[in-house]
Amino acid sequence: MQLECETCGASLHIEADQRTAVCPYCASPSVVERPPSAHRPSPHFVLGFTMTRESALGAVKAWLGKRSLFVQSSVKTGTVDAIRGVYTPAYLYSAMAETRFAAQIGENYQETETYTTTDDKGNTVTRTRVVTRTEHRPLEGQRAAYITDVLVVASRAIHNAELEAVEPFDLRMMRRYTPAVLSGWIAEEPTMTQEECVGLARREALEKIGRELPRFMPGDSHHGLSHETHLDRETLELVYVPLWVLAIRHDPQKPPFRVLINGQTGAIHGKAPLSWIKIALAVLLVILLLATPFLVAAMRDGGAARPVARPPALAAALAEPPPEGAEPPPEGARRRSQIGGAR
Repeated sequence: MQLECETCGASLHIEADQRTAVCPYCASPSVVERPPSAHRPSPHFVLGFTMTRESALGAVKAWLGKRSLFVQSSVKTGTVDAIRGVYTPAYLYSAMAETRFAAQIGENYQETETYTTTDDKGNTVTRTRVVTRTEHRPLEGQRAAYITDVLVVASRAIHNAELEAVEPFDLRMMRRYTPAVLSGWIAEEPTMTQEECVGLARREALEKIGRELPRFMPGDSHHGLSHETHLDRETLELVYVPLWVLAIRHDPQKPPFRVLINGQTGAIHGKAPLSWIKIALAVLLVILLLATPFLVAAMRDGGAARPVARPPALAAALAEPPPEGAEPPPEGARRRSQIGGAR
């Protein structure tokens, strides 16, 4: 759409998925107020930035320095190609959850039992001991809970898993939406439908119930837990959350990879590209270290000198003592007689 700058009168072109623009002639910020529709409702709340651009740059540089040895070497020396503060659309979901569950509940009890054993002297003795046993019984019931603070992304440019990775946001800092809050920042319109976002939110709500329900079970233990949840009184409110978005360029031949930073807490998420050459070398090194003892043992066994077996006649001649009173023959004669006897 075309928008006229209120400061200098220039005509600005604003993309359909953007809500803000900055005039290239006078640097005046503008905010587009489109009429609400079924797929693009009016924003309800905004979470403001509390982290400055300089702090975001420092945080991402420290994050790059802590990457593992298996990332590409160029990553740690890469340059921040662009850093943008973006107000990203998200939906805040809440609902009443009614869950019916069934499980086998285990309750522990103690009792004294008598047993026989053998003492140090080999005698059979009778003794007693206290043992813990578990009694199981079926349990069915219902639990009602209010699910709040489920935040799902409403932008196709960012995956919901990426937003989860930098959560939580401090929702206590929310304030009612006014165009002045977004002025001077990049703000994106929702590009996902409400139906898509409701599906994501319901999935997160059910996962949250699945994590909480085991802690709700009575007794000392349980197994075979099954449950079914019905969500009612659902609400969905459009919220703008602050994100610092950075593109890290580490190789001129490859596209940059993206890093997201929570504009409130500084939590960072990004997937630095790995070096498969480093991983392969590490695997070969581990295999070599594991195989070294076996190789050394094999070389030692193969190179050891084996004793030469003597013929039986020669061994008998050497072992037979000389007659009593006889003088031992000279060394040469004895050696020849032994050789002749061996023949």
